[in-house]
Amino acid sequence: MRFSNYIKSCFTILFVFSILNVFGQGASNKFVLVLDAGHGGKDPGNSYHGYVEKDIALKTTLKVGKFLEREEGFQVTYTRKTDEFIELVNRPKIANKINADLFVSIHCNSVKNFEPEGTETFVMGLSRTNMNMEVAKSENSVILLEENYKQTYKGFDPNKPENLIGLKIMQEENLYSSINLATTIQENFTNKLSRKTRGVKQQPLWVLDAAKMPGVLIELGFLSNKEEGEYLNSDEGQTEMARQIANSIIHYKKMYFNEPESVNDSRVVEKPYRPEPKVVVEDTVVKSNDTIAAAEVIEGQGIYKVQLFASSKKKDIYSKDFKGLNNISVTFENNLYRYYYGKSYDLNIAKRLNSEAKSHGFPDAFIVVFADGKVSALK
Repeated sequence: MRFSNYIKSCFTILFVFSILNVFGQGASNKFVLVLDAGHGGKDPGNSYHGYVEKDIALKTTLKVGKFLEREEGFQVTYTRKTDEFIELVNRPKIANKINADLFVSIHCNSVKNFEPEGTETFVMGLSRTNMNMEVAKSENSVILLEENYKQTYKGFDPNKPENLIGLKIMQEENLYSSINLATTIQENFTNKLSRKTRGVKQQPLWVLDAAKMPGVLIELGFLSNKEEGEYLNSDEGQTEMARQIANSIIHYKKMYFNEPESVNDSRVVEKPYRPEPKVVVEDTVVKSNDTIAAAEVIEGQGIYKVQLFASSKKKDIYSKDFKGLNNISVTFENNLYRYYYGKSYDLNIAKRLNSEAKSHGFPDAFIVVFADGKVSALK
């Protein structure tokens, strides 16, 4: 996703021109969106460690839709709302038939190596790497499960690279809009949820090629990575990811309809991810009444983080400025970026994180509490 500023500027300019073109044709009062939960029915997608792609994709997609259906001006249509098999050729047809403004397909990734992790978002385009080609082959391979696929797809074979290269972009101007949305999605995953990003990539995916409007295919993460799979399989993880996808689409809609944005447009995650608690003996002893009170107040509704520093400049969360610390998150308020390390619902763990931050060269680090939509320093 690391586009140069120059290229990003070019994409933004082209995106604005495409918006002006849309207004020249006239726009409806509703933003028409089609949400596509990948796979389904006899096509389970990938499955590792007991995590099944078709189930995770469906649950996350329905959550995205629920968030957007609460918003003014959205008309949401689903390619599937149950565990059913929808032929690949019919998914973009649903969007084309209702003249949708946007098509969003949601999937989960996997590889034979259990180490890779991270989110990535695809837009229509020519292959750039062998790794990307494998993703294209995997997502297009559902074609082979369909009856008469040779006639339906006019000889297209998802296993032949020359067929993938042969796919063309039907409406090239849609590419720039798609890249704009994909970039926002990836930035939200990284900046709001501290998920590792694998970037925005172009790929000849049939489901995007056949859609006559801007579209993206989101890979939420790798089910082959046990830890990431656990996160994506959890209700809380699906809620977090869905919220950020919805936030990105809300932002995109405002650009599409040339609507003003406000500070309230970055909706918060309603149900933050909380993994199954791991019992640690030394953390079971409460040392003071103050600690008990703090734990009782925060339990179930807030989260501890360690603030490292605040800056007027935006920093890459993977930069050397964080001195080797991982799990960095950031907020922006009153013209300041505030950078945080770690997160926990356990005050004792937060104290250890704070000590670790100080030992890494952040002597002014302190614990903060995120609760009820507010952030406050722990006294």
